[in-house]
Amino acid sequence: MKRKEAFAAAGAAVIKTVMKIKAARNSIETDSSGKENTAVNANTAAGEEKTFLGTEPIGRLLFKLAVPTVIAQLVNMLYNIVDRIYIGHIPGDGSAALTGVGVCMPLILIVSAFAAFVASGGAPRASISMGKGDYDSAEKILGGCVLMQVVISAVLTVVLLVFGRDLLLAFGASENTIDYAADYMSIYAIGTLFVQLTLGLNAFITAQGFAKYGMLTVLIGAAANIVLDPIFIFGFKMGVRGAALATVISQGISCIWVILFLRGGKTVLKLKRENIRFAPRIILPCIALGLATFIMQASESVISVCFNSSLLKYGGDIAVGAMTILTSVMQFAMLPLQGVAQGAQPILSYNFGAKNADRVKKTFFRLLTVSLCYSVALWAFVMLFPKTFAGIFSPNPELVNFTGDALRIYCGALFLFGIQIACQMTFVSIGNAGCSIIVAVLRKFVLLIPLIYIMPQLLADKTNAVYTAEPVADAIAVTCTAILFSIEFRKALKKLNSDSAGGTQTAKTDLRV
Repeated sequence: MKRKEAFAAAGAAVIKTVMKIKAARNSIETDSSGKENTAVNANTAAGEEKTFLGTEPIGRLLFKLAVPTVIAQLVNMLYNIVDRIYIGHIPGDGSAALTGVGVCMPLILIVSAFAAFVASGGAPRASISMGKGDYDSAEKILGGCVLMQVVISAVLTVVLLVFGRDLLLAFGASENTIDYAADYMSIYAIGTLFVQLTLGLNAFITAQGFAKYGMLTVLIGAAANIVLDPIFIFGFKMGVRGAALATVISQGISCIWVILFLRGGKTVLKLKRENIRFAPRIILPCIALGLATFIMQASESVISVCFNSSLLKYGGDIAVGAMTILTSVMQFAMLPLQGVAQGAQPILSYNFGAKNADRVKKTFFRLLTVSLCYSVALWAFVMLFPKTFAGIFSPNPELVNFTGDALRIYCGALFLFGIQIACQMTFVSIGNAGCSIIVAVLRKFVLLIPLIYIMPQLLADKTNAVYTAEPVADAIAVTCTAILFSIEFRKALKKLNSDSAGGTQTAKTDLRV
């Protein structure tokens, strides 16, 4: 009991420290930014943000927003990576426990997908509204998204607690791993609300151009997670339950920080109680746009089930364990790419709303260049040093060797992925819900899932054939996405130029009158 009370006191101290840091930083920034008045109201902040996203040089602006977002993405992955590193080194049970936690990934991805469903539709819409100068609608979008996240969290928590074990068995847990998977998920489910609000609301912080504060949200939670993991896993001998509890507490701390920021004086878009309601006119377009991201992320859980079931059939537990490591490596390695894309999102959305076609075009090509260079470099590194990645997650030589060979196959078309990410993010950023959904469905449901079952029928080595489905699907999907994007992006830019010219002509007519 004393240990629990001491830990609770330590947690309270962390929260108080965070609040003091925030208050001090806000005070300093308010004093130093008093160009207009000492009271920096929302309208003044909105004007400054408009200049920031609408006029600053694209290269500098993308760097300013992308670097903190990349750091945040990398650190955010530590919530899962740190758990797995520690779990993989539990004496005697490490390999089985690691595989069990890997089976939880489909459910964890579903939770994250619902957070992205709300945020990835709401945040770009809010940025577009900011570009139009409609900050009232942007704040209503924020409030409506909060309500949706709370409702979704409640439903997910009940489902995971009641049906969690059955779902894990359906998702590929074996007799050797089900107990570890169920132990982890029973604790993780309790923190669903924290995950939803932290991931969902942090997108609105980044969408305003506050990438550094979005990074700080993640750093706070990650630091807590890194500290708490060994305490609960080894110190309190809680094993996988301890890893899950550390993650839940860490997400809770991050959640408190996000809410404090969006209720504070620095933010452009404020989280107001009167806006926390469902307004169909505001929310439904966000749902339509967020559906593409939801499909992309939620489908990962379906794909994980397909991979795990096929690999368990052809390769046994070691193949499933290797897939757990492959997923972790790819998630971690791809986060910089996703971070750059998310850093570009506010620039694309804001300038699209402001009808500035030139800045939208320049931002996309900067994003494409950076993404393509990174994906090529990452592909080369994976091909040269696959076992280096695998060795981080397990000391088991057999599992490391098996995973190293599988990683080369799985990442065969990784060098093309920068094109896919840049096009997908631009579709979402400019509010093109239809094309976003098409691209998402094509790669995952039309190509990858069928190929997981088709490839073993075509190749002699059936286990490696399952891994081969990924690069084949990637190559076809990137080709189709690039063709679709080249057509639709030209149309969007042409419409922006037309609307902008029409607005200029109207303004000239008004002046003559």
